[in-house]
Amino acid sequence: MTGVPDRNGGWKFRAITALQRSVVNPLTRRLPGQILLETTGRVSGQPRRTPVGGRRQGQQFWLVSEHGTRSQYVRNLQADPRVRVRLSGRWHTGTAHPLPDDDPIARLTTLPRANSAVVRAVGTQLLTIRVDLDD
Repeated sequence: MTGVPDRNGGWKFRAITALQRSVVNPLTRRLPGQILLETTGRVSGQPRRTPVGGRRQGQQFWLVSEHGTRSQYVRNLQADPRVRVRLSGRWHTGTAHPLPDDDPIARLTTLPRANSAVVRAVGTQLLTIRVDLDD
């Protein structure tokens, strides 16, 4: 049935990812203060930069993926966990770790409020990601 979500958030996932891929990400990727997560494409081997929201805490960067393992950047970091994160205009290398046992709703309360609200509103399969920063 059209407009009726399936148990995996099918229509919502497709609508949100289409909007992000064609409008939101290309615009926000250009903003100087936007946090970017750079992964290596699992098929192409090319760098892939995705705007994300999260927070650095010591030598770790925390974020919550809206669509969990359905997100292309999560699939990329599962294939190659070496990533880069742009924070305040500076790139940091690190290793990403998906944490399926972490409570993503509780984690969102420790991250920037506006981004957390959007993630909660549009997310279909929340997944916590921790990046251990090298520097």
